[in-house]
Amino acid sequence: MTRSDSRSVWLKADDSAGDWERRKKRITAGLEAGVDWVLCDRRDVARVRELGAVNVAAFDGEDDGHLIDAEADSRSVDASDASNADVADTESSGSDAPDAGIEMIDGSDADTDIDTGASPDANPSAEVDANAGTEADGPDATVVGKGGEGDGTVDFPPDFAGSVDLSALRGHSGAVNGAYVRVLSADYERFAEAAAAEAEYTIVVGEDWRIIPLENLIARIGEETTLIAGVESAEEARTAFETLESGADAVLLDSEDPDEIRKTVEARDDAARERLDLTWATVTAVEGVGSADRVCVDTGSLLDDDEGLLVGSMSRGLFFVHAETAQSPYVAARPFRVNAGAVHAYVRAPDGTTSYLAELGSGDEVQVVDLEGDTREAIVGRAKIERRPMFRVEAEVDATDAAGNGGPEDDEGNGERAPDRIETLLQNAETIKVATREGRKAVTDLERDDEVLVFYEGGARHFGEAIEESIIEK
Repeated sequence: MTRSDSRSVWLKADDSAGDWERRKKRITAGLEAGVDWVLCDRRDVARVRELGAVNVAAFDGEDDGHLIDAEADSRSVDASDASNADVADTESSGSDAPDAGIEMIDGSDADTDIDTGASPDANPSAEVDANAGTEADGPDATVVGKGGEGDGTVDFPPDFAGSVDLSALRGHSGAVNGAYVRVLSADYERFAEAAAAEAEYTIVVGEDWRIIPLENLIARIGEETTLIAGVESAEEARTAFETLESGADAVLLDSEDPDEIRKTVEARDDAARERLDLTWATVTAVEGVGSADRVCVDTGSLLDDDEGLLVGSMSRGLFFVHAETAQSPYVAARPFRVNAGAVHAYVRAPDGTTSYLAELGSGDEVQVVDLEGDTREAIVGRAKIERRPMFRVEAEVDATDAAGNGGPEDDEGNGERAPDRIETLLQNAETIKVATREGRKAVTDLERDDEVLVFYEGGARHFGEAIEESIIEK
């Protein structure tokens, strides 16, 4: 079994994307497609939140060079303090003449200033968009680098000592936790690596070269940070997710094309899907066992002909049960439904855990799998429990899974694994079908020596979690 880490799509929607109306359309398209994050300017945080539920990252400050401005302000304050000290020295010398460097203000003018406030010309930044956010509408992540060292607006020190962007990331408050770096040269690649050591999120945007710098950073950074690759298309996103097999953790898409945004989200889903190593088991018994409470899992998704759920009485061996996608003269297809078996049975969930069928309810997630082992998630819309006649299906499987787990050695003592017995209860009805070597087959037609598709995973389960423990299930 191979498994990819979860991936995410960030959508770039700062002022480089155009005016607010254009940014708004881009963000709306992203929300409809299912992006995970929106990266905007700080002034837009509240407006983005009003559009829908999404994680919001913001560039650090309106012009994002404010940290550099802050240093300049600091130097200005130092100079001002020195100037004030000079004035104090002058006053202490007894000089109180009006030309001592202090301009007197007429009282009536002062009153006027108090009544009217400062003019907009005196403080252009005083004009605030009525829809702009406040400090209470803070972002989920704050990113430094735009308008600063990260994008080349300001040069960083040769050895990075005294870097304003890196200093912001090292700040004790943790207010800045993301870095934005345009890889303009090998020096910027090294700067991105230094930023990754400090940042929770590291965004790297390649220029002339995209793949090699990303490969280098993936190899060097490891899991130190969430590495986000800048892309302009879904094709570039797929490449980023697949680079060096492990791929980037996320992509930052700079596009306003709704189709491109949607395809990028699809690329994320494909990269994040678990692929299971399914195998064949040989049927050893099919017998009626009377009635039991069986569960139909009605998902909120339409399943394809080659999709179903993995269910079984033993957590180590789960049978592939088809969705009810086939038409028949007597009953309409229910492509959202899997008649999964009795209430005691396990069903596999997207995170690799299992749940009892009896536990499932609206809003829970199940793992849908196809005949090749490719998986996706589906939400349970309803679980129908009704009393129905059942079959017990028993099968034997090679007792070594992809990880080398398995059952006891065979009686020959030669180190070979003995076949393991697995089983499940399925409703006695023509609409319940399993996957066999010959194709999908109704459980009512299943016979001894048929080969059925299963997922075998040696070991035991404790509250749905796989554990290393010897266990007997029968």
